[in-house]
Amino acid sequence: MRRILVSAAHKSSGKTTISIGLCAALRQRGLIVQPFKKGPDYIDPMWLAQASGRACRNLDLYLMDSGDVTATFRRHAQGADISIVEGNKGLYDGLALDGSNSNAALAKLLGLPVVLVIDARGMTRGIAPLILGYQAFDREINIAGVILNNLGGSRHESKLRQVIEHYTDVPVIGAVHHDDKLQIAERHLGLMPSNESTESENYIRTIGATVAANVDLDRLLQLAEQPPLPDAPASEITALPIGDNIRIGIARDRAFGFYYEDDLDALRAAGAELVPFDALHDAHLPQVDALYIGGGFPEMCAAELQANATLRAEIRQAIESGMPAYAECGGLMYLARTLTHEGRSYDMVGAIPGDVMMHARPVGRGYVHLSESEDHPWPRPSMRASEIRAHEFHYSSLENLPPDTRFAYRVTRGHGIGGKSDGLIHKNLLASYTHLRTIGNCYWASRFVAFARRVKQAQTGKMHHVVPEDSTPVFRL
Repeated sequence: MRRILVSAAHKSSGKTTISIGLCAALRQRGLIVQPFKKGPDYIDPMWLAQASGRACRNLDLYLMDSGDVTATFRRHAQGADISIVEGNKGLYDGLALDGSNSNAALAKLLGLPVVLVIDARGMTRGIAPLILGYQAFDREINIAGVILNNLGGSRHESKLRQVIEHYTDVPVIGAVHHDDKLQIAERHLGLMPSNESTESENYIRTIGATVAANVDLDRLLQLAEQPPLPDAPASEITALPIGDNIRIGIARDRAFGFYYEDDLDALRAAGAELVPFDALHDAHLPQVDALYIGGGFPEMCAAELQANATLRAEIRQAIESGMPAYAECGGLMYLARTLTHEGRSYDMVGAIPGDVMMHARPVGRGYVHLSESEDHPWPRPSMRASEIRAHEFHYSSLENLPPDTRFAYRVTRGHGIGGKSDGLIHKNLLASYTHLRTIGNCYWASRFVAFARRVKQAQTGKMHHVVPEDSTPVFRL
């Protein structure tokens, strides 16, 4: 079972670029490459998925317990020739003082040999104590090799190789010289998403060829050979019964692309047919029973979103008529009355009676803890979670809301809408800055589908099929 963790000494070392290149280069060899991303992230997984040709899966030791992480990894690694896990931040970085949610902890849990990407700009002899220190800090971590990045030229590379070979036992399996063509444009939340870049395929080909020429892929595959993981039971989570299929319109375009593949799987498993639409170019909504508008960067496409007035009007009318809808972050921004970015205001859908203002600094960023209010509109299983863990990344605020606005959540950690609440409720719409994941004790996907089914059945007079409030069947992740 080949598997590796691509990590670094610190963030912005180039591990995402190297990970993309490895996926592309190994795929070009004809291998089946399964990518994973550690932590809460949408943008890097989009690039990794495009490079590998397989959906990237997120592994998060803060939102998931160890059994769920192991089960998720095993399930999606099955059938792949190699699994590549891209870390976040540095190898030993994490929220917990004991490192229990760090990249190193993930490496231990999944038996991942670590390939350390080192940004070697300005370094020569000092690279040796860096590597030795990372080895000594936790002897249970297998730093199997290093890839040197951003090198200044062949002379610089030669010096570094000599130093590492003389002072350490860690092999240099690759050396990539600095090249502006290998840089992906960055934005406030990280890299530009691949769904916004018309040059993403060309970039992936370029970095794949560069990695293939400068990294010893045969040695990498050899280092990635590891014994199979032992079985680990996933946690049981409560689900709601499946009934008639529900068609859910999902915004998939340059403005909205932040979706976890596991959530989409969970929606389908609950009986939803996902019907994509383009908020920038489609003049009309498809024939659907509910709407799901995820995160993204609507501020970067605000003029185009405003120009598509026909679709905006149809979405507003659908929500006002009681169509169930769920929106996260960018979706919330789109459904607001206006969006102000760089001094200019744009008309949005207007289903939410508030206005979005972009800011230069983060308003909410990181993990959030939520507790559900009694106003939450979705069906409730009898075993409700006392706390829901999720995350948020937003540089905007929702302002000018009426004082009687209802919310589905109380925020005990994080910001949400206004610092104390999140999950704005309007008719059958629930819109939040928080990004939920169907993992652990959060099973939002099956609840949303059950809610949409209940509304549809009520509207068609089939009330005898309504999902009971306290249904508690159980399934395994």
